[in-house]
Amino acid sequence: MADILFDVLTWLPGLVLAITLHEAAHGYVANWKGDPTARLMGRLSLNPLRHVEPFGTLILPGLLFLASAPFLFGWARPVPIDPRNLKAPRRDMAWIALAGPGMNVFLAVASAAALHLALFLPDEALRWIGTALQRSVLINCVLAVFNMIPLPPLDGGRLLVGVLPLRAARAVARLEPIGLPLILGVLFLLPLGLHLVGISADPFSLLISPLIRALVGAVYLTAGLPLSL
Repeated sequence: MADILFDVLTWLPGLVLAITLHEAAHGYVANWKGDPTARLMGRLSLNPLRHVEPFGTLILPGLLFLASAPFLFGWARPVPIDPRNLKAPRRDMAWIALAGPGMNVFLAVASAAALHLALFLPDEALRWIGTALQRSVLINCVLAVFNMIPLPPLDGGRLLVGVLPLRAARAVARLEPIGLPLILGVLFLLPLGLHLVGISADPFSLLISPLIRALVGAVYLTAGLPLSL
């Protein structure tokens, strides 16, 4: 029971902040670019409670954790954005999309940097806070990399729509209704189905994990810390 409590309290804060502040960043950049929709609806806030979606932010990650899933997945309430208020909708939507993963990278670096201070804590406090900060680094790096997969509705896909020539951008944008099911199917459901018939395949480990490890390494390097703590 103590181990479960330790894991919950060292995973949950980083996960909730990573998911909710990711959404808040979209709202702040949208407001900067001329769309006040999030501000007028009370969603322009760094308060995580304004962005929590009970199932996606708390229940689903909790169930995956209790099931000892190899990954945690979740989402917050999407920040409302009206592209009609933007001066250059395609370009500005690209900046808005980039803001979410950018926030996750910032949070990862801030968590790694905070480890410098955590090292001065008593041993038991260091065990709790140091673990929470290290897990925050990992969570934010996972979310940053996952969200930059270049398929809408993920941020990488919306960034791609904003920078491609118009004809190509429209073709990518048409993938939005199937983008997320396609990604989840290829990365998670396909390996499970292949495993049932005796075939070992893990696209997540092959394609995504190396990028996550590279980003984690870059974050610790930026914070002036060794990768292995």
